[in-house]
Amino acid sequence: MSFAHPALPSAPAGAAAHPPAAPHAPGGGAIGAAAPHAAVKPHARRSLPLRVGTRGSPLALWQTRTFLDRILHFCPVLRNAKAFEEHVITTSGDRIQDRRLADIGGKGLFAKEIHEALLDRRIDFAVHSLKDLETEMPPGIVLACTMTREDARDALVLREGLAPAAGDGPFDAIPAGALIGTASLRRQAQLLHARPDLRVEIIRGNVNSRLAKLAGGAYDGTLLALAGLRRLGLEGHATRLLDAEAMVPAAGQGIVGITVRAGDEELHELLAGIEDRVARAVSRAERALLAALDGSCRTPIGGHARLLPDGTLFLTGLVARPDGSFLLKRGLGGAASEAERLGRALGDSLRADSPADLFIA
Repeated sequence: MSFAHPALPSAPAGAAAHPPAAPHAPGGGAIGAAAPHAAVKPHARRSLPLRVGTRGSPLALWQTRTFLDRILHFCPVLRNAKAFEEHVITTSGDRIQDRRLADIGGKGLFAKEIHEALLDRRIDFAVHSLKDLETEMPPGIVLACTMTREDARDALVLREGLAPAAGDGPFDAIPAGALIGTASLRRQAQLLHARPDLRVEIIRGNVNSRLAKLAGGAYDGTLLALAGLRRLGLEGHATRLLDAEAMVPAAGQGIVGITVRAGDEELHELLAGIEDRVARAVSRAERALLAALDGSCRTPIGGHARLLPDGTLFLTGLVARPDGSFLLKRGLGGAASEAERLGRALGDSLRADSPADLFIA
């Protein structure tokens, strides 16, 4: 079987050539709106089905299927064909649940086996949570597309029956001495810096399993990405949403990224028609920040970029010690076209003014 598809039709005279609206996640934002005036280019004929690699968690499958719906929206000829074939791949990060990622090789363990399948041509492209991708991609693989960012904030979730403490601060709702479960050193460092009275222990697993552990009384609270809660229809579990300046998110949080083989020009062109330009700019800034810091997997690092109303790209970066005893946070603004330069400059600034031992592997 093969496929070919036309470019999107031109808008009537006097009409804006905007693509149709993107599908929306439960409770919120679209996963992948193309840039205004984007059109999918014509393609040569190619064998079907296209094989898409994904992790098997409910969130990963939701992201993959919503992304594929987006492609079908922009490439109608594929709608009546069995165009895609899911390949669920279990990664090292999925298998090892009793230790922090920092202790077993870092967040790249959520992508290692998927990269191998792509290079071995067992799959044609792969769908990832961008924050799970290492900063430097393996040779032969490129990040070809970033989809519209969901809300990047973290959410505080307290177990049912635990009365939130009084106060308007981002962490004031957590009762004194509470036990918080998180596998993220970034979240741990910022939480303990603000609330050194709290206790933190590791919690691993997908969103549903973490909520189940919380409901079972293993922890008083946890911190989860709001994007994941929204996409799974679980936002109602959030006790408080944490401003991105108070709890700086992980670089790439809330963005779905698509990887392909470097030489696959047809898929590059197909994906170019649905990429979100804002997500591309902010993700480039955040990933450049990570690259400049080049911290070990045990270095808590946060990065969050956003476009201001005047078009300025503003990037916030953070480095810290896991115990919260040191935390440095800075921001830098500039043109969106210089996203990578801004990321490198802010990363160099943070690195220069942080203790050298933070960056020793």
